[in-house]
Amino acid sequence: MHSTLSLISIALPHPFAKHEIENILECVLKKGIEKTFYTQVHERYLVYTPFNVISFINWERLEIVKALEKLGIKEADTFENHLLYQDYPIVIDASLEFTCKVSNEQILLKEALPLYLIIIALVVSQSVGLEKYEQDLDVYFGKSQELLDVTKSYTFFKRSRLIEFARNLIFIQHGMVNDLFLLDKPNILWDNEEAEKLYNMLSSTLELKDRFEIIEHKLTHLKENITLALDLFNHKHSEVLEWIIILLIMFEIVMGLIEFFGH
Repeated sequence: MHSTLSLISIALPHPFAKHEIENILECVLKKGIEKTFYTQVHERYLVYTPFNVISFINWERLEIVKALEKLGIKEADTFENHLLYQDYPIVIDASLEFTCKVSNEQILLKEALPLYLIIIALVVSQSVGLEKYEQDLDVYFGKSQELLDVTKSYTFFKRSRLIEFARNLIFIQHGMVNDLFLLDKPNILWDNEEAEKLYNMLSSTLELKDRFEIIEHKLTHLKENITLALDLFNHKHSEVLEWIIILLIMFEIVMGLIEFFGH
């Protein structure tokens, strides 16, 4: 005898503070593992992470749509077409000889312990959050060639665009490391072997570390290109300043000669 719990993690289009989620959805969010917050009503769970991914465990689709509408999400009824999300069936089977098993199709659990469900929601949320960064980085890659082409000529406006581009890349890198906390295993897992096994298996199945390293490599490549472009701009900026100084000196000389011969 087994049962199946649905899990869906959805990236919200704009950030919400914890108290906003509580007020809008009329719930009290408790501290989960690391930076996750959750609430439980019978066998239903709502899990929220600070990188703006909300997970619904064992919720009917209509209930999810209503929750998204309360949060002000446009076209909530067709959120699958407009928002980033990932879903995963969780099969609970008390007859299993093992605690957990993860595959690309489903997650098998012997018990629906809150800790296990929150771990699953956290890792799937990290995967959704990482996908958002992957998409953002693809957009920046598309813009990078255009920005590098502007180094052929110098204007202060073009230099400002490059600096803003570099700043946005730093924000992406900081967000991945600080918000998604992919590099840090939750502390509670060090004392719970089965929970750690579930976390590691799910993280490996969703290829979080590999995807993170690919993004890191792309970020490094982009930053190196932008740094080179900024160096070229700074060199051209120095040349412009040198010519301005030369022209000013020549102007002073000319004005001096005019004044001298005028007298």
